[in-house]
Amino acid sequence: MNPIVLEVTQRIAERSASLRQNYLDRMEHQASTGKIRKSLSCGNLAHAVAACGTQQKDTILNFTRANVAIISAYNDMLSAHQPYQDYPFTIKETLAQQGHSAQVAGCVPAMCDGVTQGQAGMDMSLYSRDVIAQSVAISLSHNTFDATLLLGVCDKIAPGQLIGALSFGHLPTAFVPSGPMPTGITNDEKVKVRQQYVAGEVGKDALLTMECNAYHAPGTCTFYGTANTNQLVFEAMGLMLPGSAFIPPGTELRDALTQKIAGDIASKIHGAPAYRPLFKVLDEKSLVNGLVALLASGGSTNHSIHMIAVARAAGFILTWDDFDALSQVVPLLTRVYPNGPADINQFHDAGGVPVLLAALAERGLLHMDAVPCYGTMADYLKMPELDNGQLVWKSMSGTRNPEVIADSEQVFAVTGGLKVLSGNLGRAVIKVSAVAEEHYSTTAPALVFNSQYDVEAAYKAGKLNQDAVIVVRFNGPAANGMPELHMLMPILGNLQKAGYKIALLTDGRLSGASGKVPAAIHVTPEAQMGGPLAYLQDGDQVTVNAVTGEIAVHTDLSAREAHCPDLSDLHHGYGRELFNGCRQSVSSAEEGASILFCRGVK
Repeated sequence: MNPIVLEVTQRIAERSASLRQNYLDRMEHQASTGKIRKSLSCGNLAHAVAACGTQQKDTILNFTRANVAIISAYNDMLSAHQPYQDYPFTIKETLAQQGHSAQVAGCVPAMCDGVTQGQAGMDMSLYSRDVIAQSVAISLSHNTFDATLLLGVCDKIAPGQLIGALSFGHLPTAFVPSGPMPTGITNDEKVKVRQQYVAGEVGKDALLTMECNAYHAPGTCTFYGTANTNQLVFEAMGLMLPGSAFIPPGTELRDALTQKIAGDIASKIHGAPAYRPLFKVLDEKSLVNGLVALLASGGSTNHSIHMIAVARAAGFILTWDDFDALSQVVPLLTRVYPNGPADINQFHDAGGVPVLLAALAERGLLHMDAVPCYGTMADYLKMPELDNGQLVWKSMSGTRNPEVIADSEQVFAVTGGLKVLSGNLGRAVIKVSAVAEEHYSTTAPALVFNSQYDVEAAYKAGKLNQDAVIVVRFNGPAANGMPELHMLMPILGNLQKAGYKIALLTDGRLSGASGKVPAAIHVTPEAQMGGPLAYLQDGDQVTVNAVTGEIAVHTDLSAREAHCPDLSDLHHGYGRELFNGCRQSVSSAEEGASILFCRGVK
């Protein structure tokens, strides 16, 4: 094992010892009740089975059988979640054949960041993760279940489901993926048309045609954003079947995998010889395996928030410094858009997660003694397929495309795709895996905005045609819910293409699709909480340096007063008023931007 990976793992365990033990004690106590369904009153049980058919009712009331909770994020607007419509029927039928049962314990909200980009709904997006976690806890609170299957993929949805499931971590738990949509137009074409549109070179009809050709079928979007990062990272953590993340929806193999995990999870329940609860699967080794896979794949920056919140729910204190330390020794081993031209289907065709994990294991970067939800970590180096109609896993002989997944003799970069920045402007993270080295460092005058819409207006007015560090502040968790700022990327991309030295500095968010412009994001403390960004003015010389890890202003700010804009218009309308309590209690980005754990408390 790489000594730094071991050191980070040990450091996480040591700093979390008390918190983790409290969590383990709680889970052991919950597990000690055995089949809690037995302790329900007759009235409780009658309500639980009232809507069931005779066979299912008899099975649930037979305490020797497993009853599996299905937590679904199905809706038919999200392409990645539309395939989940028929999953409960498949799961129930599979379990019934084995003498067990399943119930849809609850459905969680599932919003699409692709739909809400630049809209009022995006101000609620990050908070939805913790609402989803609470929804999972409420769904499982009926205490009639022996195991949990999580049907969720995208953005805040899968992390929220995992956080909620961890509060019932005494139950065996696994994710059931849906898979990616078929490949549409190339990512280069997508970026080209978007940049042409913001430059006024093409109209909205051309933009809409392009977007509909990019996002065009059931399944996850095919670029390597937050949704697909969830899938890759959670597979690396052993939270789903090996090689299952990127099997397309509606295929025989996809159905076979769903049937397999349904039957397998029922064999892991308390009292069974193979009992394998979630709290024993998600430990410090599983957590570090996920971080290593995140960095090696150049995954979404959203996970510098989500993984901290997930870790905290499992009793671990994870920090940005852990990300940074691992990134120094974990090489970039994939080139998937925005880190390269390939999409997630091409990544899977090149060998997918099993080949990536095998490459990491070969380099001593994975804890191969971690305990996944299925089999052993050695199984996660194999790819599933159907052999005469039977589901089998077969070993891979290495990458099938060294342009997408590096072979054993190469790397695409010697360090991971994420770096932590710090300085007199606070702390931030930057994704450098898609940024050319000549853009790693920028020192330029600040152009300061409080909204991405103001940046757009300035661009259209020709006011951004210069070297600049574009500062977008008051976009942190406590200000307006930390919306993603992707409408900025075509604008900043055009400025960079025109030859200007450009960087973005913000307490807001971008996801895995942040692209070629250097973007120091998640700045903490955020401006709303009195962070240094609140004191910046146009013209201040600012440095964003991904080589030295620095974000700094070269002006004395001590005599200035903080800018305090009126954000009230962002706190009302379209449901945002219902989240006022979230804005008041949410923790910093570095603490996971969560409403579930006390701000500033370790």
